[in-house]
Amino acid sequence: MRARLALIGPGVLLAGAALAQSAPADPAPDGASLYGRCSACHTASGAGLPGAFPPLNRDVRMMAAKPAGRRYLALVVRLGLIGPLEVEGQTYRNVMPAQSGLDDAAIAAVLNHVGTRISHDGPAFRAFTAAEVAGYTADAGKTSAAELAALHASLAKGGA
Repeated sequence: MRARLALIGPGVLLAGAALAQSAPADPAPDGASLYGRCSACHTASGAGLPGAFPPLNRDVRMMAAKPAGRRYLALVVRLGLIGPLEVEGQTYRNVMPAQSGLDDAAIAAVLNHVGTRISHDGPAFRAFTAAEVAGYTADAGKTSAAELAALHASLAKGGA
């Protein structure tokens, strides 16, 4: 069997197998598209529905500025949430369903969309990575949706 050679530039030859292009990497998940599943309750603008679903503005930025808050946000998307939950002075008692069908990269993408396109008030937003989300969600089964609501209350009062 003979090797196939190709001239790809002045004085550069490549043998057969080297000619194969590497497969493109999987594209990053589209946070804006993924947010479509959130907008049914939180609305396209993230304003929420008074008394039913909380807004995703200042609260998200405040949570994302704290290590425990970043964990909280990743777990809320993965596990869902059962109130009561106080956001911007209003209490919400509804249920947010778990988004367990999203992988870590998709959770990071939707949180980054909310943090950069929906939430504008509060501290500067630092993007989530899939690896960071994976670290938070690795032990997700040890936390209940009701415990997350209690964690939110602690963080909102100045917890780490």
